[in-house]
Amino acid sequence: MIVIGVGCGPGMMTAEAMARLRGAKAVYGSPRSLELARPYIQPDCEVGTIEDYSRLNELPEDAVVLSTGDPMLAGLGHLGEEVLPGISSMQCAFARLRLPIARAVVVDAHGKDARAAMAEMLDEVARGKIPFALTGPDFDIDALAGMIVEREIECTIILCEDLGYPTEAISFGTAERPPVATSRLFSLILAKGR
Repeated sequence: MIVIGVGCGPGMMTAEAMARLRGAKAVYGSPRSLELARPYIQPDCEVGTIEDYSRLNELPEDAVVLSTGDPMLAGLGHLGEEVLPGISSMQCAFARLRLPIARAVVVDAHGKDARAAMAEMLDEVARGKIPFALTGPDFDIDALAGMIVEREIECTIILCEDLGYPTEAISFGTAERPPVATSRLFSLILAKGR
């Protein structure tokens, strides 16, 4: 199985990934990843929506599986015999904000224990790192702000929504005035002294 990252939004796929998709005989992915890859999938290619990710082993050996963002950033990359990267939401956000990725720490809060993820973010910002949190639509930014106040950490909460899409928005807040998500597709960064 080949896992191809389609990037975090339109235009965030690599030329290598586009070329491989043009030659693929069978492509599978989520509705969002298929939408991003659609311009590069040939008409005679078998296309399937993945409903149950626990059954990926049932796909043909030469199947291409799409992963939104980059497959190695909390994605499907660990499942592939071969992995082609895509431009991740973290790369996009750090470039837009001109933040050094060398100081980044990824916190996977998508479908995980949210309080544990929040605590990890605060531990990392206290150590001088810049935590980037992959969130789910139900992530509670106000709860994160409350934990920041409790720990007395001074930092900026950066909300990145719809990265790579025409509706992209980046907003800044504090623990006292946290930013409010208007999209279900968002990630968070905590940065000191912004």
